[in-house]
Amino acid sequence: MPVFAAVDVGSNSVRLKIARLVRNRLEVLHEDREVTRLGEAVFRSGALSPKAMEHTIRVLRRFHRTAQAMGVNRVRVAATSAARDARNASVFREWVRSATGWELEVISGLEEGRLIHLGVLSGTKVRSRSLLLIDLGGGSCELTRSEDGHIINMVSLPLGAVRLTQEFLPHDPPKAKELARLREFIAEEIRRVEHRLDGRANETTIVTSGTAAALAAVYQSRNPRARTLPAAAVARVAAKLARMPLRRRQAMQGIGVRRAEIIVAGATVFASLATLLRVPSLRYSPLGLRDGILAQMAADYAHNQGFREHITRQREDSIVALCRRYGVDIRHATRVRQLVESLFHALRRVHGLAPEYREWLSAAAMLHEVGAYVNRAGRFRHGYYIISHSEIFGYTPEQRHIIAALARYMGGTLPAPEDRAVRLAPAAERPCIPRAVALLRLASALDQSRRGNITGVSARISAAAVHLRVLTRRSAELEMWALAKESAFFKTAMGVAIEVMPG
Repeated sequence: MPVFAAVDVGSNSVRLKIARLVRNRLEVLHEDREVTRLGEAVFRSGALSPKAMEHTIRVLRRFHRTAQAMGVNRVRVAATSAARDARNASVFREWVRSATGWELEVISGLEEGRLIHLGVLSGTKVRSRSLLLIDLGGGSCELTRSEDGHIINMVSLPLGAVRLTQEFLPHDPPKAKELARLREFIAEEIRRVEHRLDGRANETTIVTSGTAAALAAVYQSRNPRARTLPAAAVARVAAKLARMPLRRRQAMQGIGVRRAEIIVAGATVFASLATLLRVPSLRYSPLGLRDGILAQMAADYAHNQGFREHITRQREDSIVALCRRYGVDIRHATRVRQLVESLFHALRRVHGLAPEYREWLSAAAMLHEVGAYVNRAGRFRHGYYIISHSEIFGYTPEQRHIIAALARYMGGTLPAPEDRAVRLAPAAERPCIPRAVALLRLASALDQSRRGNITGVSARISAAAVHLRVLTRRSAELEMWALAKESAFFKTAMGVAIEVMPG
């Protein structure tokens, strides 16, 4: 039973969650959290302060000791808004690596939103088909709309509680004109993206984060049976908090000493969002980024089926959206994907690739022609850049690079160890790239005419050669010619000859 650890290095606090995978379910073993205000100086000066970095490193060292003591098998450490914005984030990453041995991953706002959505849906029953998810952190606010679990739209806005407190609320309690400027700024940010967030009348709105937890605690202290927060009540609580001095906010049940310092800005954001987006009520969820990271690790572990449904859906939606954006012939791309998956299965004794290559090859098959949008000449070189730099939900930057590298070699260029696309891949994957490319090139050759002439493939493997039987529905001379052209590279990559026999 593997044990996973997720670390969320946020702009306001650092959080740890450790869980064990037991019969396709994550069993939480340990949680820890400490406010470090890593992003406090970033929102004033553009850089992480040495004091905040040192404080965060001390907390991460404690988390590291806990992870070792609990026998954690895999750790993922994700940093969000503060690290995204800081010009000295690379210094902090090196400090984390030297202090703990952990690799700090600075994730984008959209990836943050995807993981939060994954974490909430993995552990929450949502009855309505339409969902609006709002996560308010220290530096940013992620809003995600989904239908039946499919992400429809997502935005990341600079509306974090620490950021807004620093920029708009220098006095305590804040002055009326400061609150007015803050509300105006929030409204302007929402107006820019409002057309992407229009929901349905029966939409469920779920809110996450420490600010959401505090607001829920304040409301439920007087309404203990309440399961949701009415928008009008959120507005009343926000107005009440804005009139209180810090010491009174700190004494309120559910807020806490450090949260009280930024709760006014956070509450104002939630109240403004509810009004501007015409949300009748908010439902608090304690789940968030760490839960999404844990679900992702559980899904990736031995291709665990219990957590793969949401991730597979996110990946598929993201790939199809990218294909449409760049004008890809989706019918041809889908046939190449089906063919490469068949080849992966039929030739598994020959290629010896890890199971995850099936999914990476599938993605590369769908995306290998995106570069034609830029220029058909050099389209695979352009495609490599587009894929490796695009936001493809559900894939890490390393995985995106591998997918891009596979798609890079679909033209006249063949993979070589000195190539940049190969050198930038993880060291363990570099020897695998030529074998994976050989499969993808075969699949493309099998739909050379783009007419779907090939209906299936099967293989008989002997010591001397791979005997590939190709099933056709009509004449497939162009496909046979293309397959013959690939035979030399196939032998070089696989170490065995290939013979093609029409079915």
